[in-house]
Amino acid sequence: MKRVTIKVKVDNIEEFEKRVKDISLEFEPTLYQHDRVYVPRGYKRGMNLPRLVMRTEMSSVDKPAIYKLILKRHIEDSGIEITDRSVVRDYTEIVNILHQLGFVLAKEISRRRRRIKLSDVSRIYLDKVDKLDGHYVKIETAIDENDKVSEVMADLKRTLKLFHLSTKNISQESYLEMLEKSDIIDNK
Repeated sequence: MKRVTIKVKVDNIEEFEKRVKDISLEFEPTLYQHDRVYVPRGYKRGMNLPRLVMRTEMSSVDKPAIYKLILKRHIEDSGIEITDRSVVRDYTEIVNILHQLGFVLAKEISRRRRRIKLSDVSRIYLDKVDKLDGHYVKIETAIDENDKVSEVMADLKRTLKLFHLSTKNISQESYLEMLEKSDIIDNK
């Protein structure tokens, strides 16, 4: 599935949550997600190579975890991200396959995620990522061949403004890249 995504750091979480309520939207229950991000050997940003994510997702401690394999491939010049996902039964077996295919573990990312379903193709996520300061809002929408990325991106930016979020805080970096930068700064 092709998606266009926009992500911003939230300056004031209380104001954002109030705005969500004011326009009569409601978050679904919090999901606890732990991602193990795998990349091909020699992976570098900007090469349009795929990342594979093994995600463990829990809605509460009294319910079983759900395991998903997610393919993410950001096409740098287009603003499009290709994303496919599938629920898996045998986590260990899938990780062994990833290693046999030459993928290596790049980073583990844990977050608490709240979601609002805007439509059949659009979602808003409010993420609190471990080891990153603050909260992030991610808005994504699925697109098809007829959609123009520039128009979809403009629509997503208008949606940000609806929530009083600044387009100046837009980040094109994945959480993987943000955490890698954070590690470099922490190690200096």
